[in-house]
Amino acid sequence: MYNVPNDRPNISISWRVRVAIGLLLILAVLTISVTNRLLTDRFTESTRNRAELRIALYGGNMLSELRQNAIVPQLLARDPTLIEALQSANYSLSTQRLISFVDEIGAASLMLFDTDGRTVAATDRNRLGSAHRSQPYFVDAIRSNATIFSVIQQEPGGYRFFYSRRIQDRGTTMGVIVAEVDLQKFERAWAGISDAVIVTDSTGQIVLATEPRWRGLTEAEALANQTPQGAIERAIQATADWTALPPDAYLQGEAVMRLESRVNFRGWRMVSYTTYASVRERVNGVLALEVMGFAILLALAFYFLSRRTAGKAALFQRESAELRALNNALQREIAERKRVQENLVVAEQTLEQSSKLAALGEMSAAVSHELNQPLAAMKTYLAGARLLLRRGRQEEALSSFGRIDDLIERMGAITRQLKSYARKGQQALSPVNMGDALASSLSLMEPQLRQRQVQIQRILPEQPVEVMGDRMRIEQVLVNLLRNALDATKSERTPKIEIILSAGETVTLTVRDNGPGIDDLDALFEPFYTTKLPGDGVGLGLAISSGIVNDLGGRLTARNGQAGGAVFEMQLPVYDGKRKTQAAE
Repeated sequence: MYNVPNDRPNISISWRVRVAIGLLLILAVLTISVTNRLLTDRFTESTRNRAELRIALYGGNMLSELRQNAIVPQLLARDPTLIEALQSANYSLSTQRLISFVDEIGAASLMLFDTDGRTVAATDRNRLGSAHRSQPYFVDAIRSNATIFSVIQQEPGGYRFFYSRRIQDRGTTMGVIVAEVDLQKFERAWAGISDAVIVTDSTGQIVLATEPRWRGLTEAEALANQTPQGAIERAIQATADWTALPPDAYLQGEAVMRLESRVNFRGWRMVSYTTYASVRERVNGVLALEVMGFAILLALAFYFLSRRTAGKAALFQRESAELRALNNALQREIAERKRVQENLVVAEQTLEQSSKLAALGEMSAAVSHELNQPLAAMKTYLAGARLLLRRGRQEEALSSFGRIDDLIERMGAITRQLKSYARKGQQALSPVNMGDALASSLSLMEPQLRQRQVQIQRILPEQPVEVMGDRMRIEQVLVNLLRNALDATKSERTPKIEIILSAGETVTLTVRDNGPGIDDLDALFEPFYTTKLPGDGVGLGLAISSGIVNDLGGRLTARNGQAGGAVFEMQLPVYDGKRKTQAAE
């Protein structure tokens, strides 16, 4: 009974310790809650960034594969061995020659057809003798001078992709060469990741997918009518924190994020679905460390409360040593993970820089070619201004300097235009007066035309003619056509250039010269093809012009005139005043 007052200090100490433990628990709950929210937001953003990088890499790899195979039929269509085999109908060595090409080229398969659509040579010998007369890759190639891309749907599901081109010898069609593109290898590669990926064509139909049952459907049909048994379903099932969500939660971005990217090929698009499971795992890893830290603090607190004997003190020391060792191991693991993440960031930056350098290399030749024309005009204006200044005709010299300033602005616009080639689809189209564009192009070429004393005959309609396009790019095409006509009339005593602008269902601008004409019409619009002497050109002008006209929804053709000379026709859709400005494809 008399010992009760002596127990009061112990009761008071116990009360303070309990309050301290309670405050520690409250601090732990608040810290874990705030950390959970902050890290979830941060890791979600990083997951989205990595997903965007992956879909960009997937699109770039697939586009590279398509472009690499696009040139194969064009090269093989000129192979003298294949042409000779089609002429003589002796195909004993043709299959072996195609087999020797396929490993080096990287195509899925190569096939050679005669004019009846019969397979006379193929890397897959089982296809020899098969008929393809009704297939699009044969019919379209026979009718066209260009390389044809075809997509063939198979009955069991899936698609096959072909590039084809007809083989000609001296204007006579000998057969068709076909290269099959292996895009299914990308599906196989995508199957090894946690994302689900689909690729749709310009009509919205799925042509590639990690889920086989999605092929041939639109994205809405695939998600509405087909149970996503592939990566999407696995991602939702693995995301334990969202198991209470409805089945369509991934469409709302709650459990799986949806990313869409444009593939710069015939209006194709790529869509990927990425789970948030990795975000939860990383957040839980950090929260586990915090919980462990607070657990250590609580263990120490309870240890001091229970420390009454030397034996318990020794036990506490051994436990503390083990906890420190575990903490050091965790710190080393965290440091290692941080180092791996830093290496990943450096690798991603290096890849982005390499991509930029590759794009710059592709544009360098075009930049050099497009700037030569304004530079030549500037040189002429400078020479004239120098002569005018010597004669005291300062006002006329100032006019020449004004034209030089316009040319400098034009050079800047050209470099901006060429830079935009890497980002097609971000430039707006607007109504362009073809008469004004032609007048501006003739003004740029005026010094060369006046120096050569070229007779220019223009036939223009009375009413203004407008098209929907980009005036700068249209002027580039006109300047290239005028420059080619000027070069073609170098050997003529009386050079003449006739320009005709007409409007009907389409707007047609014709440039006709009285030069010797064109020998090889088929190769005229191919890159680096030129009939000029070395140093006069690299053969990019007409290739660039043809690409510009195609992007604007028209076409650029060439032929020889009946009275001699070359005739170039640029056809563009007429602007009816009702269409709205739209992004250039």
